[in-house]
Amino acid sequence: MPVPTSPPLPREARLFRNNRSQAIRIPVEFELPGDRALIRRDGDRLIIEPIKKPTNIRELLSAWREKEPFKPEDQFPDVEDKPVDPEDVF
Repeated sequence: MPVPTSPPLPREARLFRNNRSQAIRIPVEFELPGDRALIRRDGDRLIIEPIKKPTNIRELLSAWREKEPFKPEDQFPDVEDKPVDPEDVF
């Protein structure tokens, strides 16, 4: 049975400028997987979450829907369904 680990204690991090953006050095114990993250504001707090890569088609479609909902004009156009030509299979 694994031993539960407690989350790391809060730690001060250094803020710095990178061109016109403010950046933060994230200590190794708070490291996020991947190379992209979501950031949002909650009052005075900034919440940073890793972007989870979809593992199946359902998660991929759900992620796309959350990013930008489909609009009727984005649907596929009507396509004429032509009859199939018979083929000689023997």
